[in-house]
Amino acid sequence: MPKTAKPKVMPSFTPAPEELIHVFENAMKGFPKATQRKMFGYPAAFVNGNMFAGVFQDEMFLRLSDADRAKIRSEYGTKLFEPMPGRPMRGYVLVPRYIVKSPRQLTIWLTKAMEFTQSLPPKLKRKNAEKK
Repeated sequence: MPKTAKPKVMPSFTPAPEELIHVFENAMKGFPKATQRKMFGYPAAFVNGNMFAGVFQDEMFLRLSDADRAKIRSEYGTKLFEPMPGRPMRGYVLVPRYIVKSPRQLTIWLTKAMEFTQSLPPKLKRKNAEKK
C-alpha cells in the first residue's frame, strides 16, 4: 500500500516591526546600486539580481563571504539565517541587534554584504515559459 505524502505546512510569518523596516529602508539609502523588492513578503536588497540583505520577521539578515560570516558569528554569536526551521540559507546570517542599532556598524556590514554579493555572477532573469 503506497504511503500518502503529508501536505507541506508553510509556517506562518509575523509582520516585521515598523521600526526595523524603517532602519532597513534608511540604511539602504546609502546604497544606490542596490535594487529593492519584497522577498518572503519583507523588504530585501539586491545587486546584479542577487539578494544581499533583507528583513525577515523581527530580524535583519546579510549575505557574507565565508570569512566575514565566520567573523560576525564568532564576534557576536549570531546565527545562520534560517527562514524555515532546519533549512538555513547558505551564505546568510542574522544581523546582531547591536549592529542593527548602530547606523555606522550597519553600514559597514551592509557594505561587506553588497561587495561580496556584487562579486558573484549576476543572476539571469528567467525567460517566460513558452506559450502553448
